Amino acid sequence: MTCADARDLVLAHARGALPPGDDAAVREHLASCAACARVDHVDRMLSEVLEQRLPQHPASLALKRRLAAEWPAPPRARTSFKRFVMPALAAAAVVLALTPQLYHRLVVVPGDRNALVTEAVNDHVRVLLSQRPMDVESSDVHQVKPWFAGRLDFAPAVAFDGDAEFPLRGGAVGYFLDRRAAVFLYSRRLHTISLFVVRADGLDWPERRLEMSSRGFRVILWRAGELGYALVSDVDMGELRTLVAKVRGEPA
Repeated sequence: MTCADARDLVLAHARGALPPGDDAAVREHLASCAACARVDHVDRMLSEVLEQRLPQHPASLALKRRLAAEWPAPPRARTSFKRFVMPALAAAAVVLALTPQLYHRLVVVPGDRNALVTEAVNDHVRVLLSQRPMDVESSDVHQVKPWFAGRLDFAPAVAFDGDAEFPLRGGAVGYFLDRRAAVFLYSRRLHTISLFVVRADGLDWPERRLEMSSRGFRVILWRAGELGYALVSDVDMGELRTLVAKVRGEPA
């Protein structure tokens, strides 16, 4: 069983919804693959948090009878992506918004560059889900940057004040892996763009610009001195490159 196969089935395995043969194959794979075993552990922890933190409301007898009558047939051996993975992603998004500290203790290995991209996308999703994504709302970077004084152990070096193409909306203090981050929010039409600035020490932050796409989002990472920068959005990569040049003060 490959890692891709195992991760498609890991949630169904945790729920005891797999046939004995598939369940044994997943169990054997998890015993020999530390990365997939970690995914399984995180999924189980997320489920526990959901059970503890979300309110529980008993269903009425009429609803129970209607659901029992409409309950679908048992799933096939190869569980579909939408049936199990999509609910897992929705649950993970709720937990990420509610308990970021738990997530940072559980998830990725800081030395992995793919983990940096994963973290950037997850933090951007958390911004999108937040009812109050900004601690300070202003279109003037000279008002946003001073707000971070005393709230971070570094000064975020961002000179771009926003413009008609990419207006600045404000900023916030967030988390990136195991450390605090300065978060600057820009817009492009109806799209939100998150810029995360962190201390890069101890992380395998690329010295040269790294561009990647993950789960429908575009990510650009770069480093300037001791600081690492991660720009994330669902806009086109070309538009994101334009904003990177503005943030870095490069000539047009």
